[in-house]
Amino acid sequence: MTAPIPPAACPLPDAAPPEIPRPVLSCAQLRRVGIDTGDEHVIYLHEDSPICRAEGFGAHSRVQISIDERRLLARLNMVSGGWLAPEEAGLSEPAWSALAPRLGETAMFAHPSSVESLSRVRAKIHGQPLNNEDFQAIMQDVAQRRYSALELAAFVTACANGHLTPREISSLTGAMVATGARLDWSRAIVADKHCIGGLPGNRTTPIVVAIATSLGLVMPKTSSRAITSPAGTADTMEMLAPVDLSLPRMREIVERTGGCLIWGGSIGLSPADDVMIRIERALDIDSEGQLVASVLSKKIAAGSSHVLIDMPVGPTAKIRDMIEARSLAACLQQVARDFGMHMRCVFTDGSQPIGRGVGPALEAHDVLAVLQGRPGAPLDLRERAIALASALLELTGAAAGEVLATRMATEALDRGAAWRQFQAICEAQGGMRTPGRAAQQYPVRSALGGRVHAIDNRQLSRTAKLAGAPMSPLAGLELHVRVGDRVEPGQPIFTVHAQTRGELAYAMEYVRRHPCIVTLAEAP
Repeated sequence: MTAPIPPAACPLPDAAPPEIPRPVLSCAQLRRVGIDTGDEHVIYLHEDSPICRAEGFGAHSRVQISIDERRLLARLNMVSGGWLAPEEAGLSEPAWSALAPRLGETAMFAHPSSVESLSRVRAKIHGQPLNNEDFQAIMQDVAQRRYSALELAAFVTACANGHLTPREISSLTGAMVATGARLDWSRAIVADKHCIGGLPGNRTTPIVVAIATSLGLVMPKTSSRAITSPAGTADTMEMLAPVDLSLPRMREIVERTGGCLIWGGSIGLSPADDVMIRIERALDIDSEGQLVASVLSKKIAAGSSHVLIDMPVGPTAKIRDMIEARSLAACLQQVARDFGMHMRCVFTDGSQPIGRGVGPALEAHDVLAVLQGRPGAPLDLRERAIALASALLELTGAAAGEVLATRMATEALDRGAAWRQFQAICEAQGGMRTPGRAAQQYPVRSALGGRVHAIDNRQLSRTAKLAGAPMSPLAGLELHVRVGDRVEPGQPIFTVHAQTRGELAYAMEYVRRHPCIVTLAEAP
């Protein structure tokens, strides 16, 4: 009996095998539908679209859209009715801006290739450590927006709550840097300053930049917009000058004035971080490892050599106590050393807000008052800006010792050099603006008398956000008291500012439900 032929030795049929089918590319004309989807790229197709039938797309599918070499990944929303024809494909505003289709161009639609780096995310979810290569692969896919919001949330959560080792934090930081531009200023000393946040009104950065650059330091400051606060430095600065500038414009401004104050998202520094911030904001997650990677990736990419970190510490600040502050500072220092960066962390009082204004325009008014030396300018904002500027002068070697550094920073303000420098920077960025005032204002008065015992930073910030800040830039609140001040019954303790009556009512409803935003103790 003849033995059967083993499967591996079975002869092929005479006919040539059919070719592996290639993906079908469907095409359609694009239409700008005028829907703002925030940072997310969204495509709209009619439920009767032939593209959906040909490709098997359904609601929330990930779709690759391409025009020649330009490609975009978007989430699909299915629509009905007559506002979008079956042969059309609608793009949200962010998707339209990213793809930039020209008149007459036809877009091709296909399923995107699989995201291989997701296997590394799953490994992290199961507790496995990741290496440089793992983080590089993940961050490249994140920067190219190949991750869905759900997949991003899985990665952010897997890395939160102390689940990143110091080595992993350095690897994540380097991977974030590698996703975007990296600046080189051909200088030994490039100064920078960052605040960890969590303290309403703490808008010292524009003042510090003005002081430092008036004294000869080079400080190309890139700042973020608000993540969970009523205003970021870029939001406040935008009340005073354009901040959405290109990299060539940034270089030109720094060469002319020695510094700038622009939005970092406009020049492509660590774009993967910008994508993840959107998810961290939605989840309200800002863990130590991710915070360090986020902050330092931007500083490294910006070409900073000497960085001062302002770390407010207080019971209702982002950093609650000195144990947490020292742990974060040690992590920042370790990663900074890994990348050859000089860093100093300064622990500051985070027990109450700084300045009077909370919200982009109101904080801009405070900044101008300090720089212009107006009578009644917020003394706490002035003093903190001087202290931070002097610490930066020491760190960079521009001043020998705290006494000299403090004197130099104070004189730069008092003699008007910082104000002149700030005006020069604003003019170079496109012209100085005057911040406005909100139409709707409502003073919140104290029902009792006594001395101010505490101010809740978080509830104060929440009130400003409910009033519309930072999306409504004139909105926020103006604080009239500080801890230790004597308050009489009926005296205003803060005023809520809003651009519409509806937003004002929304914020005031929160104030009524939280009567202890400002708490009093019996006066002696």
